[in-house]
Amino acid sequence: MAWENQTFNSDFILLGIFNHSPTHIFLFSLVLGIFTVAFMGNTAMVLLIYLDTQLHTPMYFLLSQLSLMDLMLICTTVPKMAFNYLSGKKSISLAGCGAQIFLYVSLLGAECFLLAAMAYDRYVAICHPLRYSVLMSQKTCGLMAVSSWIFGSLDGIIVIAVALSFSYCSAWEIPHFFCDVPALLTLSCTNTLLFERLMFICCVIMLLLPVAVIIASYTHVILAVIRMGSGEGRRKAFTTCSSHLMVVGMYYGAAMFIYMRPVSDRSPTQDKMVSAFYTILTPTLNPLIYSLRNKEVARAFMKALGKGKSGEQIA
Repeated sequence: MAWENQTFNSDFILLGIFNHSPTHIFLFSLVLGIFTVAFMGNTAMVLLIYLDTQLHTPMYFLLSQLSLMDLMLICTTVPKMAFNYLSGKKSISLAGCGAQIFLYVSLLGAECFLLAAMAYDRYVAICHPLRYSVLMSQKTCGLMAVSSWIFGSLDGIIVIAVALSFSYCSAWEIPHFFCDVPALLTLSCTNTLLFERLMFICCVIMLLLPVAVIIASYTHVILAVIRMGSGEGRRKAFTTCSSHLMVVGMYYGAAMFIYMRPVSDRSPTQDKMVSAFYTILTPTLNPLIYSLRNKEVARAFMKALGKGKSGEQIA
């Protein structure tokens, strides 16, 4: 490893996304508000699915894993950004930067595979309803979730091992609000072309292959929904699938924009805005999309609120 003059005691400087102008103070407050909504929404989704036995189905188990990943993803970037902004300190240690990259890349990769698993679940539920309990057994569902976490972690290990093997120039200023690999590569004193190609191949595997599974699954789903005789069944299937497709579109569109372009074509401002979208806004929208468009989740939420009010009245 080429560590020339760099140790784990060295610090990077995160230039951030906000300054202390009135407009940026307002935007920072807005981000904190969005973070709070995302944190509470995803935590509530995980707890609701865990506590309500009627939600103990493959679809909701996978949804709970998505909420857990979103919760971890937003906690990987926003708290450090907020601490740096409020304290005036912009530094992050090499070890901290490495940990942030590993968690960030691992969670993004895990979500890619999990979204494909969720698409397959909907395909089986709508196209093969009589075989659903066999094809999506508890064992199969658990294996899908565990595989998503493992493949995501492997991607994170590969990326962090290669990224931290580079030498970095003396001005360790990252033009971002967190340690993102493309932003880090701009500081490297060594040729990163081979790594860029490796990262592109990883993106093809982690993004395009799951997208192919999703497209194939929903092509069959759409054809099956069109052939449905029941209007209620068609409406329910469309509502469930459209929620998932909204999440897939937001997530994959932003991820491909960031990671499938060469470093030479990148704009720090564009990267910051798109990264903020899918690391801060998307985890906020996911629980809202699934809860507002899903009667079973809304029912479980109202049931939990009802129990809470009953407990208060008894007390």
